[in-house]
Amino acid sequence: MTVFNKLKIFYWSIALVSIILGIIFSVQYRIARDIQYIDSILRTQELTVQVDQMKKERDVLQAQLTRMRGQFENLSTGPLAPEIKEGIEPAFIFAGVTEVSGSGVEVTLQDSSALHEPAENPNFYIVHDEDILKVVNELKAAGAEAVAVNEQRLTATTGISCSGPAISLNNKALVPPFVITAVGSPEILAGALNMRGGVVEFLQFCGIEVSVKKLEKITIPAYTGSIKSDYISERDNNDIREGLI
Repeated sequence: MTVFNKLKIFYWSIALVSIILGIIFSVQYRIARDIQYIDSILRTQELTVQVDQMKKERDVLQAQLTRMRGQFENLSTGPLAPEIKEGIEPAFIFAGVTEVSGSGVEVTLQDSSALHEPAENPNFYIVHDEDILKVVNELKAAGAEAVAVNEQRLTATTGISCSGPAISLNNKALVPPFVITAVGSPEILAGALNMRGGVVEFLQFCGIEVSVKKLEKITIPAYTGSIKSDYISERDNNDIREGLI
């Protein structure tokens, strides 16, 4: 066999091997693609079943919600409505979702008007969130049934914090003077604030101007913001507010 024939057989062998490898790779690619396609179909079918199940659960919960709303409407308009309203009224007041009126006190906090040295820190002479918080805590401890700061009703979830030159409360920026109103016994509330070594004496020592007035008639507005919760959505908050009011 000549060298030419040997080279020809060698090249044909390489070509044949290349063709066989190409066929093998092509078959493997098609098999892998088919497997992915089948997995995609199975996953889609699985998700479809889950979606159908969730729709059924949603329909059941929606029916329960509709039934409970109907029961609530029947209770709120039925013969027992006055008794029910009387029973839950304290809860409304505690939650802050209803306006309240009564006797109480009005506390006004104002930044100090005293002159201070240039080297002194001016923050020492202005009202801070912690100053308002001290007054609010003292009022609550003395039995205040409802408290507001500059017409902003305090609730169980209300936070008081500094926001630059203003005080942030219920996502509202409040500026001095800060008028804190509280419904309760005027004598007890004022006495708690003005007691020796109490919060008023402390604030005055810090240079804050404080006045406490006893009033026979105070109206504290209802809380108008959303009810903040980690587990209740905004729509549920509105449903709750509609039910309470």
